[in-house]
Amino acid sequence: MKIFAIFSFVYLIIFPAIADDVLIRARDLGIPFEGMPGNMNAITDVKGVTVGQETIIRDLEGGKAVRTGVTAILPRGRKSNELPAFGAFFALNGNGEMTGTTWLEESGMLEGPILLTNTHSVGIVHDAAIKWRVNAGDADSSGYWWSLPVVAETWDGYLNDINGFHVKEEHVMSALDHAKSGPVDEGNVGGGTGMICHEFKGGIGTSSRIVEIADGSFTIGVLVQANYGTRETLRIAGVPVGKEIREDMAYSAIEAPRGDTGSIIIVVATDAPLLPHQMKRLAKRAALGLARNGSYAGNGSGDIFIAFSTANENASQSGPATMVKMISNDEINPLFLATVQASEEAIINALVAAKDMKGQNGHVVKAISHKELQNVMARYNRLNK
Repeated sequence: MKIFAIFSFVYLIIFPAIADDVLIRARDLGIPFEGMPGNMNAITDVKGVTVGQETIIRDLEGGKAVRTGVTAILPRGRKSNELPAFGAFFALNGNGEMTGTTWLEESGMLEGPILLTNTHSVGIVHDAAIKWRVNAGDADSSGYWWSLPVVAETWDGYLNDINGFHVKEEHVMSALDHAKSGPVDEGNVGGGTGMICHEFKGGIGTSSRIVEIADGSFTIGVLVQANYGTRETLRIAGVPVGKEIREDMAYSAIEAPRGDTGSIIIVVATDAPLLPHQMKRLAKRAALGLARNGSYAGNGSGDIFIAFSTANENASQSGPATMVKMISNDEINPLFLATVQASEEAIINALVAAKDMKGQNGHVVKAISHKELQNVMARYNRLNK
């Protein structure tokens, strides 16, 4: 007991308490991650990428609560409507929805923004995205006569009145109109507002990596909407955190789902010149970052990933022939590794940024305790000092 007391005293000196109102990310707690992050450690480190979020929080009569929203990722900012990007998607397990993927698979082109929301709001978000594109101006002489937006979802019905259909057209428009570069809000925001991850409060998280290869320096950026996982399988930087922190479980024994029935959407962006078949390979690597944190993509989970490249702006130009660049397959490994690393960290950033939330029918989901997390990591000698 004396040894533990001395350890705790030393630990508090090295890792003093952090005020609750300060934005905290996993690295701020001393969690070790591999790889070199970009300036903001966010998907917006990929030049041109912008992110907008609309968070909807209201309390209603009869114990109902609105805890939901919309997150918009624009591959080329406002130019996304005019300049498609090479892209691809991958479903690790398909108990979820991501619209527009049939044409993405066929054409290799991501046309317009990517939007994230809750399961029962995909329709309104899809329709609003088309209207936003029409309002933004003519893409061709006929004026956006055809559009297949990419809209993805995870289920927030434990905390949110999901059957109340509270996401409206104006929320989608606001997320798109206010998309910006720079730091990205994480945790209980946007489409991640009511999400749960490994039975802790989850939500939106992001991270990035800088990659040096023979062709130059490139950036990988990842954004996740994390709503998956059981407590017992959670691992952080190799530490079995879920087995160590058993208090404040999200569900009672009666409510507990059988196995991993949640979902996650992972968006991977890069400025590296990759072709659609290479983007597919990149999207698949997000699964390995997810696995590092303890997901096994259970039968009831929806684990769907999408990747795009902001290089090759001329890829969709009309004409008989178009010249594009690509990194050779022999040089692509560092980008694979960076995708794994950034996906792993983005998920943990979502967990660390999230706050306790009370929602639908009085349900309460606790965020992971920063202090307890640091204590566990320290016991396993896995904290940066």
